[in-house]
Amino acid sequence: MAKTQLNLRIEESEMRILQKYAQKTGRTKTDILREFIRSLKFSV
Repeated sequence: MAKTQLNLRIEESEMRILQKYAQKTGRTKTDILREFIRSLKFSV
């Protein structure tokens, strides 16, 4: 599967939430965001 790069701007508070969640779950921020994006296909 071809990969592409995504750049986004988020609030510092949102980044802190993501970082804390990543640390708590032992996952990367990228992995967490990929899983979230994949979950969206079920609600479209």
